[in-house]
Amino acid sequence: MKVFIAFDGLCESFDIPPGQTVKKVKQMIKDYFHIQVSDDKQGRRFLELIYAGGVLRDEWVLTDAGVTICSTIKCIVKEEDKPALYVYNAVTKERVPIMGNIHLLDSTVSKLKSLMSLKCGFPVSVFCLRTLKGKEMYDCNTLSDYNLDLGSTVKMDVWDGWKELLNACVLGHKQNVHRYFSKYKTVLRFQERVALYVAAHFGHLELAEWLQSKGVRADEAVGAHPYREWCRDTDHPDIEKCAIHAAAENGQLIMIKSFLARNVLCLDCQNALGQTPLKICIQNGHKDCLQYLIMKMWSVVSFPKVSLSMNIYIKVKKWLYTAQKRVCKVKKFKTHVGDPVVVDGFTNPKMTTRDLHGLYQDKWRRVFQNSRGHSSQTIVNAVLKLRPKTLRDQKSKSAKFPSINQTGENPVKTRFQLGGEPLDINDIFANSWNPSIPLPPITNTSNNRPRHLSTPHAAFLLNSSLESFSKYSGRTPRQNAVYFLSLASEFKEKPWLQQLDMARRLARKSVHDL
Repeated sequence: MKVFIAFDGLCESFDIPPGQTVKKVKQMIKDYFHIQVSDDKQGRRFLELIYAGGVLRDEWVLTDAGVTICSTIKCIVKEEDKPALYVYNAVTKERVPIMGNIHLLDSTVSKLKSLMSLKCGFPVSVFCLRTLKGKEMYDCNTLSDYNLDLGSTVKMDVWDGWKELLNACVLGHKQNVHRYFSKYKTVLRFQERVALYVAAHFGHLELAEWLQSKGVRADEAVGAHPYREWCRDTDHPDIEKCAIHAAAENGQLIMIKSFLARNVLCLDCQNALGQTPLKICIQNGHKDCLQYLIMKMWSVVSFPKVSLSMNIYIKVKKWLYTAQKRVCKVKKFKTHVGDPVVVDGFTNPKMTTRDLHGLYQDKWRRVFQNSRGHSSQTIVNAVLKLRPKTLRDQKSKSAKFPSINQTGENPVKTRFQLGGEPLDINDIFANSWNPSIPLPPITNTSNNRPRHLSTPHAAFLLNSSLESFSKYSGRTPRQNAVYFLSLASEFKEKPWLQQLDMARRLARKSVHDL
């Protein structure tokens, strides 16, 4: 099959044997035009073939991609820099690239945490960095102290029991955020500031409005976790960042308007470097936010008998706020005697990204190990105390046990009455964490199949084939079809029917390869 290759202003014809892959065609082009390609730790220089507006992949066959005789394929040389490091986000399960060169490895862990905070939207006080071997990385050390090379991967872990809360904050689900808040006031206040910071980063207006109505201030620093309150003076400097700074860094104009409408002191709020939201917008080049902040800074606040400039009004507002705190003696929820303390390198690590389900399982296991020889009533009461807050708050009557049957039934399996509804001890484990979601009814799909597939043997072969395909490809048949349709849709210069035919051929080829 003869095709034409357009490269650097030239157009040459090539005879491509049938069944030839794109990778082999690239090798022919490289040898003909004497193109130098490279692939090392610093970067990559490679060829890219474009046909009908879409990029051809190396494993494809030209005929499967719809390339016909005398077609013209465009060839370009691309260069890209490889990331210096990768950070695996254990919350979102994403592999975040950190761009840079070899000099990045000479920087401190504190700088890497700042870069990661800008990318993932989490404050630096809610996560820590670890090597793949599980060794925690401290802020004062350099990356080279942990024997990291270019292209290495670092894991980001958050506080135990916070995974569900941070996921809900990233998605902006107000109900789930409220559900996963802690019952301890000191931790709760910290979680509310973290949730407002994440909402400002991603632009979740509804979540931010709800948190501000609860009394969370956008000009209040996120601070350190209550377990690490003792070392906040020597902690990461970015713990002084506020939600208004996160909104300014990401150009969230609607969030800035919401914060200033509730609290004008956000205009003069400074981070650890002394930067106001106005300076942050200038540094990041957010023109719309910059224009709005300048307009607010040069505005005038009018009263019945006097008018004040915004600068003077902010100073008066700060003085009134400070006086109000001294007179009213506003209670601050800080660390108290008896609260847990986390010491780097000495106490058991509290940042391992364990979810709530794993934490509750450990508590239940300890309860049953310590309750051996006690009555079933004692075990059930201990388990009910460990149930999540949303289930404990429901009105329920005290558990009452029926008399033991004469058949000698195991007391652990005895059913009891809880609020008039019979429950089993195993139901407590099943319902204490997983919400009861109604599932759709099971349908008999064999009635809709053709007659030659309705026999039990044929149905078994069909189901086993689908299961094996999902096991080895990592996608269900439906997901596989959607994947190749999305690939074929990149060839925008082709009609839709040809894109559909190309997706069908590629999907069939993927099945044959398995």
